[in-house]
Amino acid sequence: MRRTPYTYDRENLEKPRGRKMNKRLKHWLIGLGIILVLVVGGLVGASLYFYNMTVASGKKSFVATDIRLKKSDPLYAEKKWYRNVKKQRWTEQAAGANLRLVADYIPAEQTTKKTVVLVHGFGSNKEAMGGYVAMFHKLGYNTLIPDTRGQGQSQGKVISYGYYESKDYLKWVDQVIAKQGQQSQVVLFGVSMGGATTMMTSGLKTPSQLKAYVEDCGYTDAQEEITYQAKQMYNIPYWPLVPMTSTVARIKAGFHFKDANAVAAVKKNHKPMLFIHGGADKFVPTRMVHQVYRADAGPKQLLIVPGAKHAAALSHSPAIYERTVKAFLAKYIQ
Repeated sequence: MRRTPYTYDRENLEKPRGRKMNKRLKHWLIGLGIILVLVVGGLVGASLYFYNMTVASGKKSFVATDIRLKKSDPLYAEKKWYRNVKKQRWTEQAAGANLRLVADYIPAEQTTKKTVVLVHGFGSNKEAMGGYVAMFHKLGYNTLIPDTRGQGQSQGKVISYGYYESKDYLKWVDQVIAKQGQQSQVVLFGVSMGGATTMMTSGLKTPSQLKAYVEDCGYTDAQEEITYQAKQMYNIPYWPLVPMTSTVARIKAGFHFKDANAVAAVKKNHKPMLFIHGGADKFVPTRMVHQVYRADAGPKQLLIVPGAKHAAALSHSPAIYERTVKAFLAKYIQ
């Protein structure tokens, strides 16, 4: 019996196999897409959370806000004086924004044209500046102590690390001059973010009555400080969270972290500046003060207080601190 030759249709035989391969590829691409969506969504969510932690105003869990007076505090008497002294209330409108800013003003014991405008730190307010106010009052200065935008009693929803704040403080300086006359002699003094804000103000076009700056433990720029804190507090690397959060800040608040740059500002400064930093500062590492000090183009002096932690140089060594500030400003303020 003869067999019928076996034949097959190669094209039709390969169609099921091709359909099977295409189905597998489709499932693989869908799975990959889901993973990408989850990763991107997670990063966006994380950057929004980090934005709220770093830029949006409000209480910060990592910032000490307890300003209760303690008799063990080396500056107890000064802070108690500040809390009880009679103050005048000043107001100002924020630069480029319809925000009401408030400040306390304390005139010197003797009538004078010398005034210090004091700038507090991140997540803080004017009530935390008592020790510094008392020191300048003792040195014979009028003192103006504002709440920075978005903090204390001043309006605002964002903290821009000195980018917007520096322009606000220039307006406070202008108000001092307007009220006290063209013979005014003004000093800008800041601590922590206030120190960085002071440096950033020095890079702006400033009136001749603004004679000198004192910055205490300010950072080089917001991007470097936030990168450092992300690593220290959360063990998070720079990429991709910090750039993504900076992009969120640009969209929601109008600035990138790199815009708040103290190093770039002091390169434009030609007025005297005293740089102060704690030798044991782990929040704004001490190395940063050497960067801004080298970059500054004006007359300058550097004081490192050995053993002092962040924003604690005055309480750690009050006599050295006051003596250095007094001697430095005496060269430029009459």
